[in-house]
This record gives sequence, C-alpha cells and structure tokens, in this order.
Amino acid sequence: MSDERLWVAVVHGGTGGEHDVSCRSAEAIVHHLDPTRFRPVPVYIERDGRWTVAGPARQWGSPGSGVAASVVAGLDAVRRCDVAFPAMHGEFGEDGHLQGVLAALGVPTVGCGLLASALGMDKVLTKTVLAAAGLTVADGVVVDVRDADLAAVADRLPLPVFVKPSRSGSSIGLTKVSRWADLPAAIAVAAAVDPVVLVEAAIPGREIDIGVLELPDGTLRASPPLEIILPDGVVFDYATKYDPAITRLDVPAALDLAVYERMREQALRAFRVLQCAGLLRVDFFVRPDGELVLNEVNTFPGFTSGSQYPRMWEEAGLPFRSLLTTLIETALAKAGVAAPAASSRTTIS
Repeated sequence: MSDERLWVAVVHGGTGGEHDVSCRSAEAIVHHLDPTRFRPVPVYIERDGRWTVAGPARQWGSPGSGVAASVVAGLDAVRRCDVAFPAMHGEFGEDGHLQGVLAALGVPTVGCGLLASALGMDKVLTKTVLAAAGLTVADGVVVDVRDADLAAVADRLPLPVFVKPSRSGSSIGLTKVSRWADLPAAIAVAAAVDPVVLVEAAIPGREIDIGVLELPDGTLRASPPLEIILPDGVVFDYATKYDPAITRLDVPAALDLAVYERMREQALRAFRVLQCAGLLRVDFFVRPDGELVLNEVNTFPGFTSGSQYPRMWEEAGLPFRSLLTTLIETALAKAGVAAPAASSRTTIS
C-alpha cells in the first residue's frame, strides 16, 4: 500500500532575533503533526543563513542528522513538499520575506501571505490601518532616531510610556519609561533593533489575547480569551514572556460576555482588514471601564504546546494536533488543492 501522507516542510530558525523561539515552535509542530496524515520535513536555517534539510535542528539534540544544503537546494526541497509550514518568528520569517519566496515557489503555505505578514510585523503600519478601520489603538508617537524631537514626545504623551521597535517580535527592544530622562536610552535600545521607533502611552487595565482561526471553507472562528497576568511592576518583555515562573496565562479569562463579544468582533475585523489568512493572534488592553484598546497583532504567534495561541484553541476543544491539521487543510484549500494524496516524490534530499 502506498504511503499517502503529505510532505510538510517545517521551515524554522533563521537569522533574526527570534531564532530560538522559532526552533521551539518548530519542534512542537513536528512532534504534534498527525503521523497518519503528514510526514514532516524540518528545514532549518542557521543563524548565519546556512540551511539544513530533512533533519531536526541541532538544538533538538540530534546534531548532524540533517543534510547541509545551499539556499537554492533548501528551497527546492520545500518546493517538492505538498505544503510549507513557516514556523518563523520576527524578521526575515514572519515579516513577509519568507512568505513572498514561498508564494514564488508555488507551494501552499500555512498562514498569512506577504502583505498581511509585512503589515502585521510593522506596528506603526498596523496601527495606521486598524485605526483607519475604526478600531481603537494606543496613542503613540513615531520617533525618527536621526532627529528625535523628545520634547514633542513629552508634550504629547503622559508617563509612563513604552518604547519599542516598530518591526520586531517577542517584545525584543521593549522598555518601559517612567522618567523622561530615561527616554533617550530606551530609544537607543529600540533603535538597535529597528530604526523606526514607536513610543506609546501606557494603557491601564488587563492584557487579554484572542485567537482567530480560518477554516478550510473560509469561515472564521474566534478563540476563548486568554489573560496575561504578571506580578506588579513586571514588564511583559522577552525575558518574562517565556518564563512560566513569572508569567501566568489564564484561559479562559474571566471576562464579561458583552466585552468578549466586542473583542471577538474587533479581532475578526482586524483579520479581514489586514487581509490575513489561516491565523492571527490579536492582543487587547481592557480598560477598567470595559473599553477595548487593540495593542498588537501577531501573524505567526508562538507555537509550542504552552504558547498562548495553541492554549486558547485547546480550551475551545481543538487539541494541538487538530489545530495543526486545520491550518494545513486551510492552506491547501486556499491554494485550490482539495485533499491531495501524498505526492509521488518519495525522497526529500
């Protein structure tokens, strides 16, 4: 009997600042794919841009198990798979670069395309587009690091403020500023990641996320809400985000039903306005009076079994394995591929 499982290229690693997070996501994806339906092909991009194909990343404890490849050979291996699963976070992976390459290869790809990925990665552009669509976003000032008018920032915003690079993920380069004297240093930290820096007013209230999932027939679903709970005075930055001893994720969040329905509607609207595909995580602040402020979006959020997005769908009754299957089926359906048998390509080298 022929093996009709689909080849799934799980692209991960990369040259950006979220390399390690990407590897953890990819490991979880590979381990949770339904083995009766899919054959994973891990495609690992080293920090220096070198590629390893058809073997786990060496961070998984199996050094040398892959086959070193040129970028061209690596992309050819991806092209010969039935579907690509870009488990990439941050620059050069989640920001549209990889999505554009995969589109050019013609391989069905899980998640958002080039435009939505580029928009979602750029916080300034995201806020501009979503505000134009009538969604409330945090008040902020875009700083030109070459000629920063810090007095204008202080005139516009009250303390405290958050300073962040416009194009970065995992809260890399994020600083909370409670004294204007600390603003230049915070801008320098953010500018080391991206030359476009965003200074935003702090929003009092609860931080609550919601996931959007597109089904193969194009129907959109919203997950239960998840609340990020931190000790007083702790900032949700790169260090705390991945430390379960500090950060607690409460799902489902204890949220008034009317507030949740408004959050759900706004999350679905953000998905459509940004022209997303497959999935999106939308992060909100809920003010004490129940007003919603859309903080950020994430076109490919963390994908370990303990990450926010999979945990929200687990709570909704969609286990991690089923979530991955849905995402792959949606990618195939959007590419016009109904349910292909595993291809006749018997080897990936």
